Amino acid sequence: MSFLQNAAAAGGQVAILFILAAVGFCCDKAGLYTEKAARLTNDLLFYIVTPAVVIQAFSGMERTASSTRGLLFAVAGGAALHLLAIALSWPLFRKSGEDGPIYRFACVYGNVGYMALPLAQATLGDAGVFYCSGVLVPFNLLAFTHGVWLMSQNTGKAAFSPRKLLLNPGVVSVLLGLPLFWTGVQLPDLLLEPVRLLAQLNTPLAMLMFGTYLAHTQLRTMFCRPQIYAVAAFKLLLFPAAALFAARLCGVSGVLLTALLISASAPTANNTVLFAAKYGKSTPVASQTVTVVSLFSIVTMPVFIALSQV
Repeated sequence: MSFLQNAAAAGGQVAILFILAAVGFCCDKAGLYTEKAARLTNDLLFYIVTPAVVIQAFSGMERTASSTRGLLFAVAGGAALHLLAIALSWPLFRKSGEDGPIYRFACVYGNVGYMALPLAQATLGDAGVFYCSGVLVPFNLLAFTHGVWLMSQNTGKAAFSPRKLLLNPGVVSVLLGLPLFWTGVQLPDLLLEPVRLLAQLNTPLAMLMFGTYLAHTQLRTMFCRPQIYAVAAFKLLLFPAAALFAARLCGVSGVLLTALLISASAPTANNTVLFAAKYGKSTPVASQTVTVVSLFSIVTMPVFIALSQV
C-alpha cells in the first residue's frame, strides 16, 4: 500500500472511533447514557468484555509449527516493545501531579486492538493480523499489572497488590486462552458464539463511554495542554523510531517488523480513559489525551509503516 492509502486507512479507523464517541457524547447530553451510567459499565468491560476479546483471539488461531513460532516471536516482540516504552517513559511527567500516571500510561499503551489490527489486515493480510494478535498478549498482561499499579498511584487506597499480579482479567483471560491454542481444542459453538458476541462489545462500548467523558470536559482547552503534545511526540514519534532502530538492530525484518511497527506507532489506547475512571484519575485529561494523540496518528502511522517496509 502507498503512503496515501495507509493514511486513508488510518484516518478511516480514527473517524469510526470518533463517530462512536460522538454518539456517546450526544447520549450524555440527552440524558440517555450519562457519565454515571458509564462508570457503572466500566467493570463490565474490565471483567467480562476484555477477557472475551482475548479468549476469542486465541481460539481463532490455528496451531501449526509455523504459527507457534510466529506467535512466540510476536509475543516476545510485543513484550519488548512495552518494556521499552515503560523504560523510556519512566522519567517523564514527574511534575504533572496526579495526572502524571495518566500521561505515562498513555505513552506506554497503544490502541493495538482497534487501530493496529485493521491496518495490519489492510497492509499485510492475515499474517499481519496474527502477529498483532500476539502483541495483545503482553499488552493485556502488562496493562492489568504495570498499568493498574501506575494508575493506582496517589489514590489513597490500596488499589494494587502483588496478589493481583495473577488475579486480574488480563492475566486470567490469557491463562484461559493459551490452552485453547496449545491444545488445539475448539470451543463448541454454544460457548464460542457468546464469547464472540461479548468481544464485539469492546470497541463500541468503550467509545460510547469515552464520549460521555468528553461531554464533561472543556473541549476548548483540549489543545492547550503541553503535556498532551509531549505524549503525542513520545507515542507517535520517539517511541516508534526507537522501536524501529531496536528491531533492525536485532535483525527483525519482513512482515513481523511491519506488524510490530504498526503496533508501536498506534495512538494511545482507549482504555486509558477506562483505567482513569476505574482508579479515580481525571477522565477529562485522559479523554483529551486519547483524542489529540489519535488525531495526530493519522499522519504518523503511515510514515512508520512505510519506513518498516524500506
